[in-house]
Amino acid sequence: MRREKEESGRWRMFSSRERFKEIRAAAPSGAARKKHPGKAVLAGGFAGGLEILCTFPTEYVKTQLQLDSKAVTPRYAGIGDCIKKTFQSHGFFGFYRGLSSLLYGSIPKASVRFMGYETLRNKMVDKDGKLTQTRTVLCGLGAGVMEAIVIVCPMETVKVKFIHDQNQPNPKYKGFFHGVKEIVKQEGIRGTYQGLTATILKQGSNQAIRFFVFNNLKSSFQGGDNSKEIGIARTFLCGGIAGAASVFGNTPLDVVKTRMQGLDRHLYRNTLHCAQEVLKHDGVKGFYKGTVPRLGRVVFDVAFVFTIYEQTMKLLDYVWKTD
Repeated sequence: MRREKEESGRWRMFSSRERFKEIRAAAPSGAARKKHPGKAVLAGGFAGGLEILCTFPTEYVKTQLQLDSKAVTPRYAGIGDCIKKTFQSHGFFGFYRGLSSLLYGSIPKASVRFMGYETLRNKMVDKDGKLTQTRTVLCGLGAGVMEAIVIVCPMETVKVKFIHDQNQPNPKYKGFFHGVKEIVKQEGIRGTYQGLTATILKQGSNQAIRFFVFNNLKSSFQGGDNSKEIGIARTFLCGGIAGAASVFGNTPLDVVKTRMQGLDRHLYRNTLHCAQEVLKHDGVKGFYKGTVPRLGRVVFDVAFVFTIYEQTMKLLDYVWKTD
């Protein structure tokens, strides 16, 4: 009797192993699994919120320098001078002026971005779960355009107005909700969508570059096996390089977007006119104002977000079965 039970147990174990092998054999070798959009929303939102808390001071300095470049009498001699004067005038928390607008927006922004990317990716992958180079760019572009329209443009408009308002003799915005209320009251909903064209161009190119570079670098580490894990350090490295590539690729669009969303937006007829004015008064260098602080923020930003996103997705795959 005991022997029969042992043999029965061994047979069940053998059957389970054979079944597992059959399942593995049926799956494409080295194929990356499709990612559930719902998980992308949660993982992206968590990564986005955590990231902005760490990097906002560099975003503040970058925006101040971009707005200052067109002043009749510039207030700042450079990055160091901006940091020094901000700290002297407003203290440490002065670097977090306008944080609320980004914090309220960063969580849904990253959620929309990764949900958009994963949704498009799931539709564009081939039968082996792989994307062509062109489709990778299109997925990133689509994700960027989606986040620009739904979240980024109104969020960035409020943020820039907050920071610019701080430089006025009598600041009028007392907080995020008060600022939004005043903007909508004076300019309507349209007032929160200033620089939409520039924002779409910026975010679309941003994510197209980032996802393209990140996925290609990740693929090179995987050696052709898209199901292979590359580890946290390599993921962080891939994200950092992707972030740097996007900075050098689209800072001119970021400068134009910031100008279009500032309190002096009325000086420009449209995005093209704004770009022409930057070139006329500041030359080509004007399109790269604030590159260094933006580089410092974005490299860490993208590396951090991709790393946290990938790790959070692994956790969600463990606790939330969707296959």
